[in-house]
Amino acid sequence: MSTPLPILSLLETRVLGVLAEKQRTVPDSYPLTLNSLVSGCNQKTSRNPVLELTESQVQAAIDSLKGYSLVAETSGGRAFRYEHNTDRVLRIPSQSVILLTVLMLRGPQTAGELRIACDRMHNFADISSVEGFLNELAERPAGALVVKLARLPGARESRWAHLLSGAPAEEIAGPGGASSSDAGFAAHDVSLGEVAALKANVARLETEVASLKALLGRVCSELGISEEG
Repeated sequence: MSTPLPILSLLETRVLGVLAEKQRTVPDSYPLTLNSLVSGCNQKTSRNPVLELTESQVQAAIDSLKGYSLVAETSGGRAFRYEHNTDRVLRIPSQSVILLTVLMLRGPQTAGELRIACDRMHNFADISSVEGFLNELAERPAGALVVKLARLPGARESRWAHLLSGAPAEEIAGPGGASSSDAGFAAHDVSLGEVAALKANVARLETEVASLKALLGRVCSELGISEEG
């Protein structure tokens, strides 16, 4: 009996996607160090949405993914390195992992867009080949991993989206407005690991503010002026 796939947050899919991408685009640097992983998560190109993640946020996502066996930690050299286990955990071929990687990093794409975006990682023969793997992912016996979205007005092709973070917004917002699934979707946007990272960031900022206040107090005292002035 297979273990149900967890609902991943945006940060977790970004980390997982970056690891899968870099495995194929920069194999000499893979597995990745935390610093390289943060840089990959915060890239300005080939990312939608563009994020500005801190090391603590990425580390929290790594720790969460390790709990699902989707990421493994290795020790080598002077720093820990990280690699993904997407193909082994999900039991899907490398071509399917690559399609999921692009969907995690770039958001919903048409089959034609996916073929172009995947080129550095795998050269799909044609669009029908891409669609074949997408259909396999959508009809996966253990649970669908992608879904074909309704065609947008004026669009010639339908886009595909991954389901690792639950149903995409396009699927749960009906013509009459938000559905009852919206609350569940929103709740999955932030994981417990990310909450812990955010709390750590708040505590760090509070400490920095206190230090700045103390420094300001000393400067004002030396100058003989009031802090409120």
